[in-house]
Amino acid sequence: MLARTGQWCFDHRQAVVSIWAVLFVVCMVAANEITDRLAPAPAADSHESAAGLNRIREARSHGAEVVAVVDGVPADSPQLFSALERVRTDLAANYRVAQVITPTPEAMGSRHANDRLVAADRDAVAVIVRLQKDMSQSDAEAVASSVKDRLHAITTDLPGSRVLVGGVLAHHEARKQVAADTRLSEAIALPITLVVMVVFFRGLAGAVVPVLAALGSIAGGLATLFAFTYFIDVESAVLSVTTVLGLGLAIDYSLLFVSRFREERAVGATPREAARRTGATAGRTVLFSGLVVSAALAGLLVFPSPVLVSIGAAGVGVVMVALAAALTLTPAVLGLLRRRIRPARHQLGDAPGQDDGHFARLARFARRRAVLVMVGVAALLLVAGLPLLHMTLVYKSHLTVLPPNLESRQAAEVTVERFPSLRSEPVIVVATADTGAVRQWARQWRGRPDVAAVGATESMGEFTVVNVTPREASAAEAVVKELRANRPPGQSWVTGSAAELLDLKRELVTYGPWAAVVVALATLVLLFFMTGSLLLPVKALAMNAMSLGVAFGALVFVFQDGHGAGLLGFTPPGGVEIWLPVVVFAFSFGLSTDYEVFLLARIKELYDSGMESDRAVEVGLQRSGRIITAAATLMTIVFLSFAAGKMIITKELGVALAIAVVVDATLVRCLLVPATMTVLGRWNWWAPAPLRRLHDDLSHVRGRPARQLR
Repeated sequence: MLARTGQWCFDHRQAVVSIWAVLFVVCMVAANEITDRLAPAPAADSHESAAGLNRIREARSHGAEVVAVVDGVPADSPQLFSALERVRTDLAANYRVAQVITPTPEAMGSRHANDRLVAADRDAVAVIVRLQKDMSQSDAEAVASSVKDRLHAITTDLPGSRVLVGGVLAHHEARKQVAADTRLSEAIALPITLVVMVVFFRGLAGAVVPVLAALGSIAGGLATLFAFTYFIDVESAVLSVTTVLGLGLAIDYSLLFVSRFREERAVGATPREAARRTGATAGRTVLFSGLVVSAALAGLLVFPSPVLVSIGAAGVGVVMVALAAALTLTPAVLGLLRRRIRPARHQLGDAPGQDDGHFARLARFARRRAVLVMVGVAALLLVAGLPLLHMTLVYKSHLTVLPPNLESRQAAEVTVERFPSLRSEPVIVVATADTGAVRQWARQWRGRPDVAAVGATESMGEFTVVNVTPREASAAEAVVKELRANRPPGQSWVTGSAAELLDLKRELVTYGPWAAVVVALATLVLLFFMTGSLLLPVKALAMNAMSLGVAFGALVFVFQDGHGAGLLGFTPPGGVEIWLPVVVFAFSFGLSTDYEVFLLARIKELYDSGMESDRAVEVGLQRSGRIITAAATLMTIVFLSFAAGKMIITKELGVALAIAVVVDATLVRCLLVPATMTVLGRWNWWAPAPLRRLHDDLSHVRGRPARQLR
């Protein structure tokens, strides 16, 4: 079927390219609207913290909050008091504002008065503006922007002052920054990949094909994300995460397709016949690779958290678009450029068909010292992954997620530094008991060494709310556990950022093993159907785990411990964003298996043709090594281009995946795989008799009788 698909697209190249061109225009029109539809994904409904926040949102009389800091003016300045009164009057009269909270006159006028909105050095004050409820996201952002402009106007009345505005505006700034980072990374990656492919193909025509496939994949991927925004909440970070994956895979798949097409032309096939053969060989490899990567991303759908579900669902959609571009657009463009794409020739010391090149010598080296190579490489990978053992998980904060140049990040920093009572986010207790009962219960928490303050009880409809502020952020999780163990009368929910972090950790512990099982089983099944072996898929899982450990170790070493912070331009957040290891697991696992499919497909093809197992490994690495190296180089360029952005989450993902790809394409594929397959010998192709018969039947259906260990 894939052979016929490749040939049909080659024959109907103008129609196929025209369809993709129309889809590109339509998708880019839709993609222009996607930024406005991105929204913070809510926590899972099953989390106690999410349930508590939902009840607060339903019961409270206001919507989101805009928080401003007016700095550089003494708190007891009459001009400051007058300016704040004018702001309060203007906002209440002319904006969709529910409440404006400013420091009390007593606190502003007396150094002995205590007000959480007056800085400790009394040279700054905070203003909280609560917007009206039940506004759409676009309306809320428009109102918040207008409020921001009015707050900035304070500097006109107070020369020498500075106003920093944050709060809910942080989400808007983050979304714009993600879009800017994505455009920057694409602007960096595409020209560099084009240059690399010109060198690889020794000509412009062959290099253009993967770039065109990448452009089609980007447009289709963005349109896919746009469609998903109508069904699920899509975080701004999802845009970068899925774009980088779609761009990299589209280039990889198209690179493999073009390389095989040139090889077939080099052995005398006509362009049309080469397209058919390429569809049957490289097309099959691309199909299995796409399915394996999709299976890895589908593991994210096991988690209840909407942010992980959105990344998994959108990621699978983007992979399918990249797969479609490789299997249809690439052969069509090859048809248009058929006379300009040169057959493969001797390049970089390794000619196709020449089975004694650099990669063959690497395979022979690994075979001769198989046990030593296995132990040495495995030990090296395990040592590189050791930083994983002290990984600390953190939850999104304006101080760590947003780049320092954004105003909302600066506002959050000033708040933490200058306003002690606002330094720690409170743990919020929501209860159905009446105010008196909750007030009585809350007294026991005052004066505790790990609690800085217990707020006044507040009635919100049928609920009573009280804030318990931990003395230090490091004690917040312990306070959450204590509050949940000793609850107020009636039904209650303990929420807040610390409670959300604790619930997310429990989610990872509960659902992480199930996600790993789903991914492992899907990978085993797909690799079995590709190779007919039971041991090779198991070997692939073990090696993927080693590459994954290195990626996790890099996350901790570079971002949590702060090595390279100056080079990459970030402030160490003191930990790793809690959902990032799960995403790195899915992406890294899928990409590692991707290169395993590239290599095993060639080895299997040679083995089925009658070549002995050890020789098939050697020749298979020789014939696929350049493609895997080129694909890994291009993927690394794509990932590192995302590290050039300002959002630390995209930096973390880009660096972790780039390191995983480099390690996998070099140490694992070029050394560990040949060594391991040498040790296994003919057992590489073993499978139980029932499974062997099943694979034989399927192979005959595809017209390719499989050779198995007898």
